[in-house]
Amino acid sequence: MKKRIVILGSGESGTGAAKLARFLGFDVFVSDKGLIKESFKQELEEAGIPWEENQHTMALVLNADEIIKSPGIPEKSEVMKAVREKGINVIGEIEFAYRYAGKCRIVAITGSNGKTTTTELTWHLMHEAGLNVRKGGNVGNSFARMVLDDLQTGNIKVKDRCFVLEISSFQLDDIQQFRPSVSMLLNITLDHLDRYEYKLENYSAAKFRISMNQRRGDKFIYNGYDPVIQENWKETGAKKIAIRKGFYKNGVIRVGKVQFDMSQSALKGPHNMFNAVCAIRAALLMGAEPSDIQRGLNTFETPPHRLEKVAVIQGVTWINDSKATNVDSVFYALQAMEAPTVWIVGGQDKGNDYEPLLKWVKKKVKAIVCMGVDNSKIIQAFKGLKKPMVETGSAQAAVAEAAKMAKEGDAVLLSPACASFDLFKNYEDRGAQFREAVKALKNTKP
Repeated sequence: MKKRIVILGSGESGTGAAKLARFLGFDVFVSDKGLIKESFKQELEEAGIPWEENQHTMALVLNADEIIKSPGIPEKSEVMKAVREKGINVIGEIEFAYRYAGKCRIVAITGSNGKTTTTELTWHLMHEAGLNVRKGGNVGNSFARMVLDDLQTGNIKVKDRCFVLEISSFQLDDIQQFRPSVSMLLNITLDHLDRYEYKLENYSAAKFRISMNQRRGDKFIYNGYDPVIQENWKETGAKKIAIRKGFYKNGVIRVGKVQFDMSQSALKGPHNMFNAVCAIRAALLMGAEPSDIQRGLNTFETPPHRLEKVAVIQGVTWINDSKATNVDSVFYALQAMEAPTVWIVGGQDKGNDYEPLLKWVKKKVKAIVCMGVDNSKIIQAFKGLKKPMVETGSAQAAVAEAAKMAKEGDAVLLSPACASFDLFKNYEDRGAQFREAVKALKNTKP
């Protein structure tokens, strides 16, 4: 009798896991409490995988031999309470894909901030060095989709395959045996605490799971000056590589005796120099040559919505940092600004404490454009600085107001510190609307 696997949630990870499970010959069923994206429905149909949306039919879920859970489903949900009561083994898509990934090397990257940029950069450096490397996980393709591709094409037998995976704390919650060759913990700050009983130590423990299965011969790169990492330390069997202060000076990153010139890099700000040194370390460990890494640093383009330079219009630089959905991310963004800045901020507040930003707003920001349904908390937090401040309710209006306030030599920074769901579908939609509004402004300027 075929092993029955139920997939809860059918986003990129759920669909990838479902298709991999079906290819392996399992009896597969997909159940999603919400709507399934049309493109994913089509993939499931073409693979002959039954699915349901807008509900979890418990009789069809609880007869599973094993469940692969979407990282977005919290343990407190009714379906997970029922699953746990039944005692069904639950794993995530990362764990499931790892079982069938064959002989390969994995760089796994987590942290509260900087995961995507560091993942993209690590992949780029390894790719420029000619390594057989792909990226995915919490960004781009699911790990399961890439493993399925290898199984279908026969690439599973290629032994020098490398994967660079961005992995969130939610994904780490559902691993069991997943063991990367190189793991990376960039930082731990206050985020997603609603999923962890509002206890920072629980969230930290989830992040440390990235190295829990590592053994001798594996490497664990971590932020050696992050106080939360220090206070919540979990031991690992991997060789520990701490990144401490002093690696960057006068535009140069030093790794051991090797120097890397960052003057031509698109990466800006101290936080991105830290991301870069972590990526460099990982690339060196995976076999990349320093000369190839330098070329990769020079040619790397920052990911969309992460301090993304959109345009320069009449001497004003427009920057899209829509991914900055928490205070910590904005802290680093403002710190990186080198010109007087008109700051676009606001959205759905997540219980933010804006006090850590006061120093940088006072020093770097010349005017504030609020963009949200309710801007009262932001206005209250920064009104004492006596900066010009306006309220807007759309990306188009925010760009129009910022254009009035910015002069030649200034920058306009969208770095919201908030979730996007009050006015937009998600942070990508927010960033895309900002980008389009800036392009429209460019077309109207003489």
